[in-house]
Amino acid sequence: MLEPTPRVNGFGTTGVSELTLQSLFDSEETPLLHYAFSIVGRRAVAEEIVQEVFLQLHAHWDDVDSPKAWLYRSVRNRAFKHIRDNRREVFNEDNSHLQCSAQLSVAEEDSPEASLVHMEAIAAVRQIIEELEEPDRQLVKLKYFTDLRYRDISTQTGLTIGNVGYRLHHILKELAAKLRKLGFDEKS
Repeated sequence: MLEPTPRVNGFGTTGVSELTLQSLFDSEETPLLHYAFSIVGRRAVAEEIVQEVFLQLHAHWDDVDSPKAWLYRSVRNRAFKHIRDNRREVFNEDNSHLQCSAQLSVAEEDSPEASLVHMEAIAAVRQIIEELEEPDRQLVKLKYFTDLRYRDISTQTGLTIGNVGYRLHHILKELAAKLRKLGFDEKS
């Protein structure tokens, strides 16, 4: 049976401010889920990662000085570990087939820093794609994840072939601009 959640005095306060695992869970679960999802791109995996990290925090509560920072760092590390361990896994969500192995083709000789930057860029691209409006997201997925030709996309969406090319061109320009704002360039 689990022990009661330990309480800690807050840092830098004169009064007694009690931080509990439950209050931390209540305030940080949703932001942590969003953070994990932005990295791994799968809700179920993100939920599993956040759950495991909170369980680990409960087990080591007395050893952790800054629980919130520890949570974010642990979620980030566990999410990147999941990506490394599942490079060849094929995702099948919302009828889109995303091959993780194609997206994570990091050369063996790359430094850990370069690999991390590459994985962060992939997470940023996934997040930006998820923020697109549904018709634009569908075009990107049809072209770049299912590798359809403009003619096939035109047939599925009802758009003209020229309109498919035009819209994809502008969507990609918008994605590139957003990535540059986040500090990613062609080398990332």
